[in-house]
Amino acid sequence: MHHVVSATTNPAKIQAILRAFEEIFGAGSCHIEAIGVESGVPEQPFGSEETRAGARNRVTNARVAAPDADFWVAIEAGIDEGATFSWVVIESREQRGEARSATLPLPEIILDKVRAGEALGPVMSQYTGIDEIGRKEGAIGVFTAGALTRSGVYHQAVILALSPFHNAIYR
Repeated sequence: MHHVVSATTNPAKIQAILRAFEEIFGAGSCHIEAIGVESGVPEQPFGSEETRAGARNRVTNARVAAPDADFWVAIEAGIDEGATFSWVVIESREQRGEARSATLPLPEIILDKVRAGEALGPVMSQYTGIDEIGRKEGAIGVFTAGALTRSGVYHQAVILALSPFHNAIYR
């Protein structure tokens, strides 16, 4: 059984990680240990590079906190060019996989508040009345009328980031 450390305690992210690992390695093939670690970037990262750095930093910090794991996984959400997205970084002792998620364009009324210094999650909670929306369906669920969820979009990116770990051509 794979010991997978999730560098977050966010349920939407943990669900995405568990589902992806089980799809790739088989049902019941892993145990997820969720830990909260620092990203080293602002609560609301801007741009692809700052967001990716946050995910990489979380993986590094998770490795220090739980050095005996088989995999360390971080999902860092950010804002880039008026849209929300995330970077997924997965490491084992031997290699790293990274993937960027799909992006959701955000309305100007939301972007204005985020650009003024508020994080997207709290802005969306104010807009929708849904407490801790970032731990649930997120802006993605709201603006796609439930057709997609935050966890579902993260799940796709985790699957993509896992590609180097089960395809020999990457080695």
